[in-house]
Amino acid sequence: MNNKVHVKTGDTVMVLCGKDKGKKGKVMAVSPKEGKVIVEKVNMVKKHVKPRRMGEQGGIIKAEGAMYASKVQIICPRCNKPTRIGHKVFEDGTKSRICRKCGETL
Repeated sequence: MNNKVHVKTGDTVMVLCGKDKGKKGKVMAVSPKEGKVIVEKVNMVKKHVKPRRMGEQGGIIKAEGAMYASKVQIICPRCNKPTRIGHKVFEDGTKSRICRKCGETL
């Protein structure tokens, strides 16, 4: 199985499908082994939490759930549109991610 994911932590992405389609957010965590990402304020789920210590309160909290990385697309900072990623190798041997629409370095 291929464990590569096209997004990195800190990227701004847009959700392409599902109940949160069209929402934008920042990637908080990436799990390449599962092929999933966690985007802030997207795919909110309710979790039942038990109190761990004496006096601590349990209850139901809202938290971001993981979603498949194929459901999100990076937003280019220059053209401000969701885009695919290309890779460019420069003369000095450094590698960079570029926007497929405008050519801007991400």
